[in-house]
Amino acid sequence: MVRIVMASSLLALLDDIATMLDDVSVAAKKTAGVLGDDLALNAQQVTGLSAERELPVVWAVAKGSLKNKAILVPAALAISYLLPVAIIPLLMFGGAFLCFEGVEKLVHKLFPDKGEKEHEAQLRAAAKDTSVDLVALEKDRIKGAVRTDFILSAEIIAITLGVVAERTFATQAGVLVAIALLMTVGVYGLVAGIVKLDDLGLKLSLKSGTKAIGRAILFVAPWLMKLLSVAGTVAMFLVGGGILVHGIPWLHHKIEELTADRGAVIETVGSSALEGGVGVIAGILALIVVKLLGGLWRTMRPAKA
Repeated sequence: MVRIVMASSLLALLDDIATMLDDVSVAAKKTAGVLGDDLALNAQQVTGLSAERELPVVWAVAKGSLKNKAILVPAALAISYLLPVAIIPLLMFGGAFLCFEGVEKLVHKLFPDKGEKEHEAQLRAAAKDTSVDLVALEKDRIKGAVRTDFILSAEIIAITLGVVAERTFATQAGVLVAIALLMTVGVYGLVAGIVKLDDLGLKLSLKSGTKAIGRAILFVAPWLMKLLSVAGTVAMFLVGGGILVHGIPWLHHKIEELTADRGAVIETVGSSALEGGVGVIAGILALIVVKLLGGLWRTMRPAKA
């Protein structure tokens, strides 16, 4: 009898672990848009720094990211336990914010702001100027990167919480902690590898037997950064639009009707394209609302004496 109880307990434990791993996999897929954007943004934070300072800066931002998640995971679990009805609205807000960020990135790309260009030029010049306090420059970059990471981490945690909303509290905690650690190690490990690609390419290009490989890496490295940025933006619309569509039942059913009985490929690609389209429209509307509210706030704010 004892053996039977132990065997059934072991099977139950294995089933819980399998369920948790499956939830982690689903959550990782749904947070792909944030991951791509996180990679591109954090890799850009070390551009212009000297080669020997790139990895220390990445490590400092990674530690800040872990602190962010140490705040966000307990907060998410508290919301799930005390106010579970808030999960769907938070998830919808996260999806809308993803779409807003995607549209904002496109607008800045198509209509670059002169002030931002000047700021970036000043940062590059400061990194090369020996008279500039590089420690202060690094601290400013690290603070900015950690602030950005907090927003992106909040989106990741909100999306993950939506995936495991119907699970037990223990499963929610396990999946949230797993995703938090997986995303932090994955993002900053990849960022560290990406920022050192040019150094690797340079070393290989100077050796007789690996010159071609080194030159190829040097050629590919800047394009990889651009690809990450584009892929991250596209994924933001797909993931954000998907969240919004699944949160609006009639819209979800309508997309299913439009793509049903058209073959597996058409159904998958078509539904993703339509969800991405919803994401673009939602992002444009969110940007308009934010600009209107910003203009209203500036109008209502009392003038300084």
